[in-house]
Amino acid sequence: MRQVIRDLQESRIREVANAGMGRADVLPFWFGESDEPTPDFIRQAAIDSLQQGETFYCHNLGLPELRQAIARYMGALHGPIATERLAVTSGGVNALMLAAQALVGAGDEVVVLTPVWPNLCAQPTILGAHVRCVSLKPVDGAWTLDLQALLDAVSDKTRLLIMNAPNNPTGWTMTRDEQAHILAHCRRTGTWILADEVYERLYFNESANGCAPSFLDLAAPDDRLLVVHSFSKSFLMTGWRLGWLVMPAAIVQQIGKLIEFNTSCAPVFVQRAGVVALERSVEVTPRVVAHLRHCRDTLVPLLQRLPGVQLAPASGGMYAFFRLDGQPDSLATAKRLVVEAGLGLAPGSAFAPGDGGEAGTWLRWCFASADPQRLVQGAQRLADWLQAQSRLPKALGL
Repeated sequence: MRQVIRDLQESRIREVANAGMGRADVLPFWFGESDEPTPDFIRQAAIDSLQQGETFYCHNLGLPELRQAIARYMGALHGPIATERLAVTSGGVNALMLAAQALVGAGDEVVVLTPVWPNLCAQPTILGAHVRCVSLKPVDGAWTLDLQALLDAVSDKTRLLIMNAPNNPTGWTMTRDEQAHILAHCRRTGTWILADEVYERLYFNESANGCAPSFLDLAAPDDRLLVVHSFSKSFLMTGWRLGWLVMPAAIVQQIGKLIEFNTSCAPVFVQRAGVVALERSVEVTPRVVAHLRHCRDTLVPLLQRLPGVQLAPASGGMYAFFRLDGQPDSLATAKRLVVEAGLGLAPGSAFAPGDGGEAGTWLRWCFASADPQRLVQGAQRLADWLQAQSRLPKALGL
């Protein structure tokens, strides 16, 4: 076994979840997914495909029908994107790993903006790259980017810059101006950008196209940019494992080779479901976003009422990221909340390497609940737990 694999940190989110799985008395908000099932008509498309016997391999890059549907969907949001720039992948995770495999080798320098979903640091590490982290900074509960610090970290020695916005776990979202500066800087240094934009449609601010700012709105087709998308969040399809990559056309064939050596292709019946999801996206995504906004606006004020809690409403994503005064170890706190309060949250230390830095004292709460009343119940459990720690004079009656 390679030492780099032995040294990988196991998922701290899973570590907390394992302590509470199977307990009916625990309200689970640890994983980044909605508890609402995939819409019927998307599931039916997969069923129909299976009944027609579509159980064979397809093109490495995906069904032509799906690539065309993705091109239409993305084109409506960001302007024309040729199918020749697209590859279908077995989930957003697979897309991220394919991009890393294509661009990063042993000893290469990779800069990652953190806090971030742990896979984005782990994947280049697995490939032998040297990962440097630049952290967002919390200001009055809202995480912000020190743009100059990020630009200073990216030099002509930096092979790859990995960005995730809207960000998991903080909800931070890049501005168009920040993207323009980053893109221009990486053009000068020759650095590739890997942009994880799977949450772009889960955006709560006003925008002309109904999604968060994207590098695709600014970049030329041949820029050193790969953008990752997924069906998981915006289409309630986490378990389907279907995603896609947008990239310069010149490297698509190379990505196709990597897909062959990783998974061969995404299952055809899953891709058929993806076609229908995109073609009928107006029946799914706007409703999902409206519901998530309601969930956010239900939970965040309840948390803000608790003394010693620091957070700001997320502008994108599906998470409340907050800090509890007097609780410096988020992993220990999350484990205690499972046992003592029946409340399942993700520790902030899962989202930054090493000791977690500033994020190590924060907690992530996924508010993508089909029933917002469960969020109210969870907030009451947290309030009661804090009271039991002698941190509140009385129950808040949430």
